[in-house]
Amino acid sequence: MKVCTYKRTSFLGSQKRLGVFLDEKTIIDVNLTWQAEYEKQGFYQPENRADLLAPRSLAAFLKLHQDGAISKLHETISLYKKLAQEGVLKTKGCADLAFNVLDVKDLKFDAPLDEINMYRDFYAHEKHVKKGFEKRNEAVPAAWYEIPAYYKGGNTGFIGQDEIIPWPFYSQQLDYELELGVVIGRDGKNVKAKDINKHIFGFTILNDISARDIQRKEMSIRLGPAKGKDWCSVMGPVIVTYDEFDYKEPNLAMSARINGEEWSKGQSGDSHYSWGQMIEHMGMEEWIRATDFIGSGTVGTGCGLELDKWIKPGDLLELEIEKIGTLKNIVGTPNPKP
Repeated sequence: MKVCTYKRTSFLGSQKRLGVFLDEKTIIDVNLTWQAEYEKQGFYQPENRADLLAPRSLAAFLKLHQDGAISKLHETISLYKKLAQEGVLKTKGCADLAFNVLDVKDLKFDAPLDEINMYRDFYAHEKHVKKGFEKRNEAVPAAWYEIPAYYKGGNTGFIGQDEIIPWPFYSQQLDYELELGVVIGRDGKNVKAKDINKHIFGFTILNDISARDIQRKEMSIRLGPAKGKDWCSVMGPVIVTYDEFDYKEPNLAMSARINGEEWSKGQSGDSHYSWGQMIEHMGMEEWIRATDFIGSGTVGTGCGLELDKWIKPGDLLELEIEKIGTLKNIVGTPNPKP
């Protein structure tokens, strides 16, 4: 099941709304489907009732349905099919329960997870790690093979499909990073690797944009990254729920194209650490929460730093991961210094 956060103009105005794909072209609005059902059942204030059971925000939905968010979304799809068979295709206020993406000219896909509690990005692909240390004429630290290390990044700078990547005024060198991302759907503390099926909601594409010149300075102090990362990351265009992979950690083909030319190619399964190991490590004596977002770290060859090739203003970035889709963005021009 593919899950998205979309925007379209309607009588409701332009709002971020939770959707699930019925097929490759049809998006079901989760909230409006339940509203139509409550209208049919004759409930008072069906809109409010739908907001309580099926919020239009994925973050709110995950927090509410921690013991079965995936099941509730499948139930929503089944409910939509039932309503459609009965001829119920709109709410009483004439809002579409579903629509064809080709019929909506102003459709926009936002970052699918609309609110992130905490963002952690791991450093789990050995090929990428080795290349970085090689460029510094250093050996990979022994500790890297002992613990799955990560940094905690900003959670407010995430953008989605087709948005312009902002170029901060303080940087002269931007880079993309091709990563697989995981959305957490259930709270936990001291979570064990064998239990991650209870906590992973789904997978998406992550482009962990980096200001390399600033990052070098920060890391030379043995702190960060911070300003080298936190102003922008890209996620989307959809989240594919964990059940689509039979609740097993997937090994997915990954690639990045710049202006149509392939720069990066790798496999998510090349990671030195499993998602179970990473989640168990980050949850030691610490809460993980529904709406936490996790990056795998850059796949081997997955950034310009490794390749000595650099993105420029106006470049089209296309990051593709098997079974998830393609995340497209254009690099913006440097912001003026305020």
